[in-house]
Amino acid sequence: MRSMNQLGNDLYSGKTSFPFVGRRRLWFILAAVLVIASALVPLIRPVQFSIEFTGGSQFTVSGLESPDQQDATDAVHSVVPDATTKVTTIGSTAVRVQTDQLTPAESQDVTEALAAAYNVPVDEVTASFIGPSWGADVTRQSLWGLAIFLALTFVILALYFRTWKMSVAAILGLVDVLIITIGIYALAGFEISPAAVIGFLTILSYSLYDTTVVFDKIRENTTEDGEISGRTFGESVNLAVNQTLIRSINTSVVAALPVGAILFIGAFWLGAETLTDISLAIFVGIFVATYSTLFVAAPLYSLFRENEAPIKERDARVVAARERATVAA
Repeated sequence: MRSMNQLGNDLYSGKTSFPFVGRRRLWFILAAVLVIASALVPLIRPVQFSIEFTGGSQFTVSGLESPDQQDATDAVHSVVPDATTKVTTIGSTAVRVQTDQLTPAESQDVTEALAAAYNVPVDEVTASFIGPSWGADVTRQSLWGLAIFLALTFVILALYFRTWKMSVAAILGLVDVLIITIGIYALAGFEISPAAVIGFLTILSYSLYDTTVVFDKIRENTTEDGEISGRTFGESVNLAVNQTLIRSINTSVVAALPVGAILFIGAFWLGAETLTDISLAIFVGIFVATYSTLFVAAPLYSLFRENEAPIKERDARVVAARERATVAA
């Protein structure tokens, strides 16, 4: 069995090659299935937005010995019977209660009811209110942040690589990452919060970094080697992806390990649920970003360029020379 080092050498030299470009139709079909399935997730499990987006009232009860969530639900319903409540345990000594928007009088009554339910002083219960206008501002700023990120990405990549087709391939890869990551995130039942949005933007940056490294190698193979390499354009793109494959895998694993530790040990085991939103988004996005760069962005760029007249002519000469060499042999 080959070692990882030997595999990396074989991939770099072309002795071993995975058909990222040669079987791109299959990868595009799989990508389309994943995107459509992710887009349909809200029909099965509606996307939940945090109180920062929807607005509402929030109560935090501290200093508890046994934070039973049902006590909080009963306390809220004793004041507002039809209120929608969400109760979250924070560590082992506190609970957070989120409800619909309540009036000041109802908020005061709920505060007293929670204090009585948990047998703590009233000053151990903190209440806050988030209005719908603030939630709308958060939503608008999040969308603006995403739009500005994608626009800057397009311009910078077009300038750096001197071709808009690399920018288009990279942007489509980023959109693929975003949709699939949000779909998996929603399917897991987690609510989308400002922390999750930060996680989504962070993972887009990671995906952009991975794509840029692969595209830089593609540019090197397709422009510096040129016709003397004896490879067609698609073969040069495929070689570049294989040459950076081990690096992409190693980077993803190294990046995922600390995030996974935060998610599974900090959030799930120790109960630090405030870290769950951003860590889950980044953890899922790391692997989706790696997949998208290798199976979507790079093959798309090859598809966009292969029909250009100069490239078609060069590929034809390469194939003709290869056939002549085969006949001569």
